[in-house]
Amino acid sequence: MTLALTPGLRAALEDWLTGLVALRGRSAATLDAYRTDVTGFLSFLQAHHGGEAGGRSALGRLRTADMRAWMAHERARGLGARSLARALSAVKSFVAWVAERDGFDATAALSVRAPKFNAGLPRPLAVPAAKAMIDRVEAQAGADWVAARDAAVLTLLWGCGLRISEALGLTGEQYPLDQSLVIRGKGGKERLVPVIEPARNAVAAYVALCPRPPEPGAPLFRGVRGGPLGARAIQKAMAEARAALGLPASATPHAMRHSFATHLLDAGGDLRAIQELLGHASLSTTQAYTAVDAARLMEVYAAAHPRAR
Repeated sequence: MTLALTPGLRAALEDWLTGLVALRGRSAATLDAYRTDVTGFLSFLQAHHGGEAGGRSALGRLRTADMRAWMAHERARGLGARSLARALSAVKSFVAWVAERDGFDATAALSVRAPKFNAGLPRPLAVPAAKAMIDRVEAQAGADWVAARDAAVLTLLWGCGLRISEALGLTGEQYPLDQSLVIRGKGGKERLVPVIEPARNAVAAYVALCPRPPEPGAPLFRGVRGGPLGARAIQKAMAEARAALGLPASATPHAMRHSFATHLLDAGGDLRAIQELLGHASLSTTQAYTAVDAARLMEVYAAAHPRAR
């Protein structure tokens, strides 16, 4: 059972979320996930301690046993290790924020370790599979403009390494696409992304067929009813296409972005440059993205290091 939060806890949660936006530029989706995770924890804490006894002051009395009881409760209701680790991270951040303001020691809560899970490497599509995916998505659409739209979106993901949210966030004033785009990614960070000619052509083909011309401030990619195109529509189109092509369930919009990075590296691209194109803060994240193996790294080393030649 989910209990309504006390006014003090609700105010603290909203203040914390507001601070995340102001200081760290967290996205709306991230904030929604954090709100859900922390609300679930606080609701559990209130039930665990009994109504008002589980208010904001209860955070100062948190014990390791309380945290473990919550984690056991989450696992019992079917939450996976990865999701629980994410929820625990959000809860710790919130508790630390309150502790700093209320002046209590949160060591007991912050010392709890997250459950272990296998991160799993991304699974990019091979070049023929990526091409086949775009062709199939285009061929299966019911209307010509929808076919061109879906093909254009996937071409941007694979050809420019955009996240699905970044591609769908393009607006009318950005058309016609130039040879490069300034993309605002996670955390509000901006990066310059080259736009290859096939991507520009694919978007132009969509615009030529779309019943609604590009408008400043309006989404470039439209849904069938004229509103913003949602990621779910592209995910659904890819699910239908991969079933027809016999591709695995990992062939998703995000896999097209993985493929962009991996195929660039396979063609001799520099890992640090690919990091910039993807907008990753850490090079280790890019390395995982590109499915780099030891043999490939040794080839790069042998070709580039002066003592290896």
